[in-house]
Amino acid sequence: MRTRPESTLLAVIDLQERLVPVIPGGEEIVARTVRLAQAAELLGVRQSLTEQYPKGLGSSLPVIAACLPAAEEKTAFSAAGCGCLAVEPGSGIESVVLAGIETHVCILQTALDLVAKGVTVFVAVDAVGSRFAIDHEVGLRRMEQAGVVLTTSESLLFEWCQGAEHARFREVRSLITGK
Repeated sequence: MRTRPESTLLAVIDLQERLVPVIPGGEEIVARTVRLAQAAELLGVRQSLTEQYPKGLGSSLPVIAACLPAAEEKTAFSAAGCGCLAVEPGSGIESVVLAGIETHVCILQTALDLVAKGVTVFVAVDAVGSRFAIDHEVGLRRMEQAGVVLTTSESLLFEWCQGAEHARFREVRSLITGK
């Protein structure tokens, strides 16, 4: 079970001004998500961005907004009903990679709804987080029990390239190594 650039959607969920600062490791989650978005752009992976009630929780962080399509506002916790996550038959999307916050609320509900639609869901565990460790851990376990594939952002980048012979491999590798 692999994710391929041409049939994958990277969905970034709710990395917003008032949410990220209260998440332990929030800066690292944002950095990993930016790296995923940059690689997605290089490799032709479709991307989406959501914001949970931005009137109250603020807009997406500028660094996130700068590297992703315009955000779709939502009030439901699951983003699976958003137009930007349209994964209906004929969309060409077979898998969705999730990044963002919070693991046990919006990420979990989105993942469960997508799995129920027959979509293969991957969660970049180093690019998701919750305010409390127990919520994060239980959210990840619950998703895994439901058939969600847990992985890391770096693993996804190498998987999207499939090998060092990929035309954009050096650029993707530089996102990982910084060189």
